[in-house]
Amino acid sequence: MKTPENPSLETVHAILEKMPSSDQLQMLVDIFAVLADPTRARIIFALSQQSLCVGDLAAIAGISESATSHQLRMLKDRRLVSTQRQGTYIVYTLAQHHLAALFREAEYTADHLVNHIPDHPYPLP
Repeated sequence: MKTPENPSLETVHAILEKMPSSDQLQMLVDIFAVLADPTRARIIFALSQQSLCVGDLAAIAGISESATSHQLRMLKDRRLVSTQRQGTYIVYTLAQHHLAALFREAEYTADHLVNHIPDHPYPLP
């Protein structure tokens, strides 16, 4: 019988086989840590809509261009955003389309929690 004191070894092994590597788990934790800031979350949301320059991102985030540049540097150092020169401007974009999907899922979760929307069935892979 399965109990917390006597788990099903088959279940435990099956889950452990699917578990991301230690490096992947650390990266996951690092991504969530850097996103755990309202300003960076605004920047990521904005960049999930389109590529933008520092001035536009500063206006959207409601902070100075210098403070925005600092936040973007942090996101770039973690390989979450990338840059491209367009004339005299540096344009920022999300480095991974997966980040936009992750942000959308987090946004849906927040919407459900804030607005007390019941969860809906979601098939696990």
